[in-house]
Amino acid sequence: MEWIDGQIEADPRLAREVDELVGEMKLEQELAALREKRGLSQRQAARLLGASQPYVAKLESGRIKNLGVATLVKYARALGGTITIKVESRKRAVARRAARPRGHRP
Repeated sequence: MEWIDGQIEADPRLAREVDELVGEMKLEQELAALREKRGLSQRQAARLLGASQPYVAKLESGRIKNLGVATLVKYARALGGTITIKVESRKRAVARRAARPRGHRP
């Protein structure tokens, strides 16, 4: 992990890509957690969305590229949740990452 942290700190482009991937993974985990918290299967969530179960599986696993905000809002609302979008400067995100203790996993 120390080697990886060093590579990320040394390469701003790599750091941005890692931040984007981690953000996407968090989003997917939160969508699945919202569904599970409601006690719903993917099939039941699909019915609420008016979609198929394979579509919900792809949505929750990140296999849908360029997922739109409208789709996220529709999914969250169907499950009784909300979507919050936060915009912050990259400097703040880089500073936050630099403040993490060594060996810390996002």
